[in-house]
Amino acid sequence: ERRKALDRFYGAVHHQGSVYPATAASLPFLLELAADGATPDRAAIVALMVSIGRESLDQGFEDDGTEIEYCPPMGCGQAVAFLRERGAQFAGLARDPDPDVRLAAIGGLGLFLDDADRAAALLRGRLAAEEGIAARLRIVQAAATLALRLPAASQQVMDWLAGLAADPAQGPATRLAALVQRARCAPEEIGEDVVPAAVGLLRETARALPVQRIAPAPSRPATPTDTVAPQIVAAFEDLDRHTRVYAPTTALLRTFHEALGARVPERTAVLAEQLSSADPGSCLDAVRMSGELMRTWRGDHTRLLLLVADQLTAADQEVAAEAAAVLESCHPIAAPAREALAAHIDAQRVAHGPQAWAAPQAMLRRSHQEAVRALARLGDRRALPSLLAALDSDVDAWHAIQVAGHLPQAADQLVPRLCDHLRRFDLSQQWTEMSANAILAALAALGDPAAVPVVVDTLGAAVRHEQHGVTRSALKALGAFGPAATGAREMIRSLTTATDAHVRPAAVAALWAAGGDLAEVMPLLLSLLDDRITFRISDAADLLGEIGPPASVALPRLRNLLMHDYEWVRVHCAAALWEIGGQAEAPAVLNVLLQAMAQNPATANHVVACLDRMGPLAAPALPLLHEQLALPRRGGRYQSLDHDEELQRVGRTLIARLDKRHEAAPPTPPQPGRWAPAPPR
Repeated sequence: ERRKALDRFYGAVHHQGSVYPATAASLPFLLELAADGATPDRAAIVALMVSIGRESLDQGFEDDGTEIEYCPPMGCGQAVAFLRERGAQFAGLARDPDPDVRLAAIGGLGLFLDDADRAAALLRGRLAAEEGIAARLRIVQAAATLALRLPAASQQVMDWLAGLAADPAQGPATRLAALVQRARCAPEEIGEDVVPAAVGLLRETARALPVQRIAPAPSRPATPTDTVAPQIVAAFEDLDRHTRVYAPTTALLRTFHEALGARVPERTAVLAEQLSSADPGSCLDAVRMSGELMRTWRGDHTRLLLLVADQLTAADQEVAAEAAAVLESCHPIAAPAREALAAHIDAQRVAHGPQAWAAPQAMLRRSHQEAVRALARLGDRRALPSLLAALDSDVDAWHAIQVAGHLPQAADQLVPRLCDHLRRFDLSQQWTEMSANAILAALAALGDPAAVPVVVDTLGAAVRHEQHGVTRSALKALGAFGPAATGAREMIRSLTTATDAHVRPAAVAALWAAGGDLAEVMPLLLSLLDDRITFRISDAADLLGEIGPPASVALPRLRNLLMHDYEWVRVHCAAALWEIGGQAEAPAVLNVLLQAMAQNPATANHVVACLDRMGPLAAPALPLLHEQLALPRRGGRYQSLDHDEELQRVGRTLIARLDKRHEAAPPTPPQPGRWAPAPPR
């Protein structure tokens, strides 16, 4: 009952770290409970108060102490003021006889005490008194928080941390924590000796801590699979996994990686040591951190990919499963791990039979499935037997369907099975939408016209049951089949006047792809250009660009849309303007593209793709292209690994082509009135 009450409290007034006036108003009552030794579970209440204070400081105030506009009125300010006034009580809780209460309260010493000297002295005293590794790590962390929050405490705390890191009388975990938190206080001062020292202390710490088996995840009630999409069930299982931490040093090492930032080689060296640990929990946490590094930062990750691939043979199946999942999530750069993935899959099939995909042991099944998915995303046919087994057995078939489109060389075996699954969906049930969409996307990627009749039947069923998402996916699939979908034109045509915002542009695109007449399609596209819904304008512009010069009647409207207030609309319309109007439109197109990319880096993939098509006329973009590719953090749409890798590939090719042409061409004197792109804002 107490746990339920605490969960309800978090959900009501501290959801995802939010701080409202009601949150602040509850603090006196929470502190009263925490101060009463008879209250059960006091540590959870103290941790809640520390969380409220930390979030109030992080979200509610700028560095100069002024309240941020988006913070609920008075909520953060009230919370911080109350907790700072009660700093002495937190100092008392940090000396409580209950070790869990002390552990929860330690963070408050760095957050709520405004007397720098007193706070630093209290933390030094607590470190001398505490023996547990968790408490000692928390104390050192609180000291760094104090130094970052109060300039008056900064130098004395950093000197203390430096002394701790060099003190052989301290345990290796405490010394490692001091070194890391000192780096957190001043990341710009991290020298060449810091990472080797951290690696040495990490090695000593690993030897000092006991090796423990990974505890099984807590059991949860089974989710009904006939009313909930399996993708949703899996998403919550992933959340459960990723909120679990297995090693006491994991939070500390995450802090170190954050302080190192873009220093990819140094971070790889630290992760290499983490991955060599004999403790499976430490390895599992390190595998996850490796994935985070590769997905967030650019660089040569070959060594790290191979180190993660080595974990596929780990004795603990959960570590192997996590390694396979990381390689799957990093598939655009995972080619160095290809052979390790194939060997892992083969070994599992030899040991557990051809049905390893459906193995009853959960971790073995996950390890096999993630490795198969990673290999399939690399376009490797060796993943096919397991994918076919999944589709034939219908065990976790959705997991195989998501990657089936990456094996077009096996379309003759995949398409009949995918069509069979698609036929069996009952589109009167809303929960089937995600699975139907995934199959339609896979069929579109495979491009086998044999799937057209089933896709047409699915389209009809989706329209009858008003499944607009499936309707759009079926239309996109028919569009991918091109003239092979000519027989469906009447059904497609009937949807070009649909009221659903997504269905109508998808129907127009499918009608054109299926051999539609330009005279019929153009009025529909011009109407979409006049729409108030921005993605409809962008979809119409994309199709007009595909049509090219025959769509010249749209040029005046596209030119006007270059002044639209949404940069995504401007980018799509500029690209269409280039495809239709060509060289004559280049100055205006370049101006829009470069300003949009400077304003919103998420547009970079679309911008660079259009610049690549423009060829030599894209030369004025060279400075911005060089600037974009020099960034250490991944960019492009969603800052995702796959979009960023594509952005880098196209960008480097274009730069090389433009630089080569520039070197070969004789210098051209400036011309009066010659257009130049506006400088990025």
